[in-house]
Amino acid sequence: MARGSPLGLSSVPRHAIKSGVSDPAIILDSLEKWFPPALSGWRAYLQPFGSPTSPALRAISLEVKQGEAVALLGANGAGKTTLLRILGTLLLPTRGTASLAGHDTAREPAAVRRQIGYHAGSDLGFYARLTGRQNLRFFGRLNHLSDEFSATRIEILGDRFGLRGVLDRQARALSSGTIQRLSLIRALLHQPRVLLLDEPTRSLDAIAAADFRHFLKTEVLARQDTSLLFASHTMQEIELLADRVAILDEGKLLAFDTPTALRARTLSSSLEEAFARLTGRHLYSAGESTPE
Repeated sequence: MARGSPLGLSSVPRHAIKSGVSDPAIILDSLEKWFPPALSGWRAYLQPFGSPTSPALRAISLEVKQGEAVALLGANGAGKTTLLRILGTLLLPTRGTASLAGHDTAREPAAVRRQIGYHAGSDLGFYARLTGRQNLRFFGRLNHLSDEFSATRIEILGDRFGLRGVLDRQARALSSGTIQRLSLIRALLHQPRVLLLDEPTRSLDAIAAADFRHFLKTEVLARQDTSLLFASHTMQEIELLADRVAILDEGKLLAFDTPTALRARTLSSSLEEAFARLTGRHLYSAGESTPE
C-alpha cells in the first residue's frame, strides 16, 4: 500500500471533509507551513533568510464544529504541534488560512487570543520566582480578568486539580507534573471558547491523567459551549474525548472522521490498527520480534 495516498485519502486543497454546520469554531483552508532547512554553526545565522524548503503542513483543510472535540493523531513530526501553534497565533502560515471563532489567526491575532485557552506540551512559560497562584493571577490579568474572578477560578480549579497545597510555592520548586497541571489551569482559567491542548496528559501520573480526562469530559465538553482541539499519542484518551479524529502523516491530512468510522473504513479492530493501516506503518503484535 502506498503511503502517499492510503485508501484513496489525501490532503488535496479544498477536498477535506466538511462538517456542514454554520459558524464552525475552527476553519482551516488549504493551510501550509514550510520551514527553512535546519543549519548548524555559522550557517545557522543565515537560517531566518533561507528559503523555506521543509514542509510541516501540506494543504490541510478541515472544520471543527462548535462544542466538538477533535483529536490530532500522528507520529512525531506529523505536524500536530505546528498546527496548534498556528491556531494559537504563535506561527504564521506559509499559505492558506486558519480562522478561530470567526477571526483570522494571521490578520486578527489579538481577537483570536481572547477566544482560546492554549496549553503547550513544553516550554510552559511560568515565572520561576513567582508562586503558582501569582503566576495564574498574572495570566488572568493578561486575559482581562478581574482579581476577584481570578481568585475564585484559581481556588475552584486548584481544588479540582489537587493543587491547593502547592499554589503558594514558587514555580521553580514544583515538579514537572505539577507544572503541567498548573499550565492546564491557566488554559481553563478564563473559560475560553476554544481549547488548544498539545499532549495535555504528558508528565501526569496515571491517576492525575485519568482525573483530567474525566474533568474535560464531564465538566468542559458536556456543556457543549467549548470546542476542543488536542494532540495526543494515547489511544485511550482519544477514544474517550474525541468526537472526530484528524490523522496526520508527514504534514498531510490522511483522514478525518469518528473513531468508529475510521475503524470500519480500514476494517480494523482498534483505532491503533486503523492508524497503522492509514499511515502504512507496521503494527507489532505481542510476542513479535522487532527488526534489528
